[in-house]
Amino acid sequence: MKKLKFIGTSEDDLADFPLDAKRAAGFELWQIQIGAKPSDFKPMPGVGAGAYEIRVHILGEWLVIYVAKFADAVYVLHAFQKKTQKTRQEDIDLAARRYKLIGG
Repeated sequence: MKKLKFIGTSEDDLADFPLDAKRAAGFELWQIQIGAKPSDFKPMPGVGAGAYEIRVHILGEWLVIYVAKFADAVYVLHAFQKKTQKTRQEDIDLAARRYKLIGG
């Protein structure tokens, strides 16, 4: 099982999710750690190669952007509530900056 590594404030941001959304996101991240696919995800090429977002639809819409292409860990780049139909460019840019920090 791969380790889970949080970049920047992503761990604190995920901790601020409502309890049920946090549990769902945690389960999805565990699925990724053991090599399975999350139930609702999509690629995020604007962040970087191998970046994906997990979508949690509990008490709103919550997103977790991660990278699992490295052998040593699953890197959580950003976790936030999505309040508009399209993901805000600021959120994509933040995840992309953090992606560069891990050597992506």
